[in-house]
Amino acid sequence: MHLGSYLPAGCAFGFIFIHVATFTTILPSCPPECLCLSQTQVLCNSGGLRDIPLKLLPSTVEHLSLTRNHFPIIKSDSFAGLRYLRKLSLDGNNISIIKPFAFRGLPRLRDLSIQQTPLETVAQFAFAGLQNITSIYLSHNKIRRVEGYAFAGTTNLRSLVLTNNPITKLDSNAFSGLTNVERISFPSGIRVLEPDCFNGLDTVGYIKLAFMDLPGLKRGIFRGLTNINVLSIQESDLGNIDGDAFDEMTYVRTLNFLNNKIDSVQWLNWTVEQHIGHVKFQGNHILEVPRPETLLVEVEKLTVISNHFPCDCHIHSLLDGPLANGSMLEFISKNYCISPLEVNGMPMSNIDIDSIGRCQEEVTRGNLEASKDTADGASALYSCWAYFVMCAAEVLWIT
Repeated sequence: MHLGSYLPAGCAFGFIFIHVATFTTILPSCPPECLCLSQTQVLCNSGGLRDIPLKLLPSTVEHLSLTRNHFPIIKSDSFAGLRYLRKLSLDGNNISIIKPFAFRGLPRLRDLSIQQTPLETVAQFAFAGLQNITSIYLSHNKIRRVEGYAFAGTTNLRSLVLTNNPITKLDSNAFSGLTNVERISFPSGIRVLEPDCFNGLDTVGYIKLAFMDLPGLKRGIFRGLTNINVLSIQESDLGNIDGDAFDEMTYVRTLNFLNNKIDSVQWLNWTVEQHIGHVKFQGNHILEVPRPETLLVEVEKLTVISNHFPCDCHIHSLLDGPLANGSMLEFISKNYCISPLEVNGMPMSNIDIDSIGRCQEEVTRGNLEASKDTADGASALYSCWAYFVMCAAEVLWIT
């Protein structure tokens, strides 16, 4: 039986009024442009918001969606006080600026998505201080530049997605502070890798650099990468490779060079101290054969297959060098010719290597070495003869 039947009419009305009033006071506040599904889930999608309604949001919100509004700027401390927030979406806004420490004060935030915006620059300290973030999605924006220390202090990030952005340059220290990342996804079209652009990335599971157009790999580009599971450089024009590019890169389990165009390898210096595991050199087109004396390849495992090398007079130095990995027959059975034109695309094993003369500089060098050996021999012989004459003269004098 309803409680109202035990009460006079006035008392029943008073009870209902008190009950409703009490219920409304425990409901969280909710911006009029938003839909508060609960105290922890708030949707403010397509609400025409021009600013983040921080003071009207329930402080207990865990999932907050602010997609398709009109936020041109994410100011510093824009979400301060939402200490329980775990997932935040800002997709589809007209965000052009993210101020330093914009997301400070969100200790529980795990997933952050800012996609489909006109954002052009990820500024210094824009994502600083997100100590427990695991995923940041920044794809399908207009990002051309990630400034140094943009992610400073973001120590537990696992996945950073930057695909589908017109990024042409990676700045020095752009990813400093990301100390334990499982995967960084870069867009295609990168044209400049500044020295130290990966400095500060302590432990990384997988880095893929693809479809780049570089004048070369220069000094210090990979410096600071200290514990990498896979570094893959592929489908790119790498220009001239300078061994300095890999200085101070250590503990790389797998280093891939896949399907690249390489003008020349000036020199390489991969030492035992760098602890490089498996280097896989596959499907590349190399326009100029590196000289054997410029290559120091001290790695645990080297795979060189399906590449195209010049099959001219330099082929002898190629087969004498470390890329042949001690087995000329295996090397020529698994690689191809890129030049001269008449043998382009032909397996190396199909050409008569012995009929190819050595390059003039190799012949000259060989002659000089032979001349030196002959001169050394003649000098030694002369020394012996002179000693013999001296001894004979001494004997005659005594006699």
